[in-house]
Amino acid sequence: MKVAIVHEWFSSYAGSEKVVEQILRCYPEADVFAVCDFLKPKDRHFLNNKKVATTFIQRLPFAAKKFQSYLPLMPLAIEQLDMSAYDVVISSSHAVSKGVITGPDQIHVSYVHSPIRYAWDFQHQYLRESGLNKGLKGWLAKYLLHKIRIWDYRTAAGVNHFIGNSQFIARRINKVYGRQADVIYPPVNTDKFEFSDSKEDFYLAACRMVPYKRVDLIVSAFAKMPDKKLIVIGDGSEMDKIKQLATSNITLLGYQDDAALVDYMKRAKAYVFAAEEDFGISPVEAQASGTPVITYGKGGCLETVKPLGSEKPTGLFFFEQTAESICDAVNTFEKYASEIKPEDCREHALSFSEQRFRDEISRYVDNAWAQYSESLINTQAARVQNGYTHPEK
Repeated sequence: MKVAIVHEWFSSYAGSEKVVEQILRCYPEADVFAVCDFLKPKDRHFLNNKKVATTFIQRLPFAAKKFQSYLPLMPLAIEQLDMSAYDVVISSSHAVSKGVITGPDQIHVSYVHSPIRYAWDFQHQYLRESGLNKGLKGWLAKYLLHKIRIWDYRTAAGVNHFIGNSQFIARRINKVYGRQADVIYPPVNTDKFEFSDSKEDFYLAACRMVPYKRVDLIVSAFAKMPDKKLIVIGDGSEMDKIKQLATSNITLLGYQDDAALVDYMKRAKAYVFAAEEDFGISPVEAQASGTPVITYGKGGCLETVKPLGSEKPTGLFFFEQTAESICDAVNTFEKYASEIKPEDCREHALSFSEQRFRDEISRYVDNAWAQYSESLINTQAARVQNGYTHPEK
């Protein structure tokens, strides 16, 4: 079978790009498509240095830095990609790539990181944070998001098989598109993180400092617990706000390279995470290091962390995004920390490995193509038997 892989855009090497990387390892001869591609030459290793076929958005003014501003044009752009030469199209979608056009003799498998968050259930939060919840610009943004929702729902009909990256996203797919989705958890590079059962007396938070990550809540919580040390790794638009909240027991390290992150992750007493994530890779990375996780009990983390009370627990949840709830969870953790074993954390994390993902995604796609091919052969045979075609021709 001839395979095409369609991704939203390439501008960095993050979670969704790691999914593309592993799909390419399953189908190294596949061609790759995207709305635009602004990866630097040194960052192209995960694509095997393949040339990416792009759309007209690649050539628009200031697209290299402002390509997301062209979101209203992206549905039109993705529909211009010609998929007619391929048997199987695999889209990696969190915005528009699932809208690529395929024909009746092709299989389209869409791996969905999330339906378009800012057009569906995160719309109001997005508008508030962007300052677009009122005024003329606000009404224009709401109208454009309305049109994107209509397009997004319509294009779901062109997908043969939906895969969600968690049960949480599978429920969102069913809610938004009215379609059932199978679940294949995304790949986590568990080999990169070093296991250690020797822990030091500090908690760790490590993620981008953007509003939905809620690092402010973690810092506010530890500001109320001066006897407990917190180290924070990451940078972003919330950094100034978080600096104002930090007290003497909190160390803000800003951006750190992978080697530093791996080192702090394996030494931390526990990893604290306050975001509602579709899947949440960093809590799995912490567990791969043998480090327990204290996390908000909603979204994908409910599927990646085994709480106290379960067999071989790997962490615990708090169920309100408040500093007080985090404080209660940390205090509960300190009371029952001995029940969470580093080796159990590591063992659980390995169930989300890259090899596991490659095995599952290749088996899924190959089976989908085999079933389609068999049904096509049976249909042709039936037509011959009933005299609809001339076998000698």
